[in-house]
Amino acid sequence: MLAIAVVGLATAFALIVYTVLSQAEERAVVRSSLRQLDGYEVENVREQQLLNPLTERAIVPVLGGLARLGRRLTPVGYVEGVRQKFVYAGSANPDNVDRFLALRVASVALIPVAFVVVFFLAPVDGLLQLLLFLLVGVVLVLGPDAVLNRRVEARQHQVQVKLPDILDLLVISVEAGLGFEQALDRTVHAVPGPLSEEFSRVLGEVRAGSSRADALRSLEGRTNVAEVRSFVLAILQADTFGVSIGRVLRSQADEMRVKRRQLAQEKAQKAPVKMLIPMVFCIFPALFVIVLGPAVINIARNLT
Repeated sequence: MLAIAVVGLATAFALIVYTVLSQAEERAVVRSSLRQLDGYEVENVREQQLLNPLTERAIVPVLGGLARLGRRLTPVGYVEGVRQKFVYAGSANPDNVDRFLALRVASVALIPVAFVVVFFLAPVDGLLQLLLFLLVGVVLVLGPDAVLNRRVEARQHQVQVKLPDILDLLVISVEAGLGFEQALDRTVHAVPGPLSEEFSRVLGEVRAGSSRADALRSLEGRTNVAEVRSFVLAILQADTFGVSIGRVLRSQADEMRVKRRQLAQEKAQKAPVKMLIPMVFCIFPALFVIVLGPAVINIARNLT
């Protein structure tokens, strides 16, 4: 009966949410149609505010307040570090920082709710109850930063993996007679990925009037990858001393392929060490129970 009641309440709640969202969507469509009418004017201030989408009227002010609270409560330099991490992750929009700070404040504010749920509503007790609360608290406090750091690491790994392929195509294009910018433009369209997006931005900055050196230094600052830093330094030195770009690119391509192979070997060597923890704490206890369990039961019966 309890399960039926829970299912009924969930169904009713879903129907209510669906009805509210449907009405909100219909009103949004009506407001959008009214905006498209020529000469349509609204004299009432409240009606003018209602013409704005629901997110601008309800969600954006709440997020703004949480973001301002997060800026006041975070340590000095934390906001700038978060902004830099978003740049490394390929999301340089300033609004992302405000959303992240709002999420951090909301996640910390959910800790008392988690306390009430775990200690008064969860079907556990004793030490397991305390461990569950500690686990939920750690996830709420460190979860947003961990997700952001994971995004940064994933993008930097993609840049490391794609850099040798892009350098190989650059070598072929430059040795075929194209200039560096033309070869880079052709390579960007041939190899999609985060690094190609960054090189496209470099080309855009150069076409907008920035020098190649400044654009490449900006690329280094946006990626924060050692291989990209080495590539940028080599290109800048080639421009400074008049060395052939093709020769520099070929040496860089060979070096990057070696580094990518070494990176793969390093990950392969770390795999057995990482597998040791789940084997010791998950596989071995179950194996011991299966193998030694009957013997322990027989010994206990014989002793009694």
